[in-house]
Amino acid sequence: MSRVRTRPTRDDTRDRLFEAAARVFEEQGIGGASIEIIAAAAGFTRGAFYSNFKSKDELIIAMLEDHVDQSIRRLHDLLDRHRSLPDFIEALRTMDRSRQDPLGRSPLLHMEMILFVARAEKRRPELAKRLRARRKLIADIVETTSKNSGRNPGLDPAWWGAIVLAMEDGFRLHRLIDPETTPADSFLRAIDDLQKAIGTASN
Repeated sequence: MSRVRTRPTRDDTRDRLFEAAARVFEEQGIGGASIEIIAAAAGFTRGAFYSNFKSKDELIIAMLEDHVDQSIRRLHDLLDRHRSLPDFIEALRTMDRSRQDPLGRSPLLHMEMILFVARAEKRRPELAKRLRARRKLIADIVETTSKNSGRNPGLDPAWWGAIVLAMEDGFRLHRLIDPETTPADSFLRAIDDLQKAIGTASN
């Protein structure tokens, strides 16, 4: 009889390391988390870690890349089903976040990891590439929802992408500093108010 494969695939191993790293980073901080602790939390040896990543920095970059890729796929899928901006915002508000990747479930950890990587100047171009991808995603959403509503976006969609992304990151930081006055849905509320104000001004 042939043996049933029980060894996890490379993707399974990476996913388990991502989940374990997120837990360890939140509990111990990014700087204090060792490769040994992350590997053990995932149920692997140090060797299994190094068969996938050369360093903790490389693991973090991979987690950020995976988060951006998943976000782009998920939001494009949402856009295919909700073509107007109000419907799209409502779908975002009610989206099941329990099925997201670790950084999607923990926006503050996402920001902490970005800042951690940004400290190394040589890594910033990698972050810039992901920043541009996130801006492009928002620009696509603005352009698509504007066309479907028959409205002019008023500004270049690429510039809208930069503005909206800056707002999202800003609200994440504000929630970290002062969660009492910055509810979890502050960003979506701001986008909703902004699109209503634009609609009123164009009438």
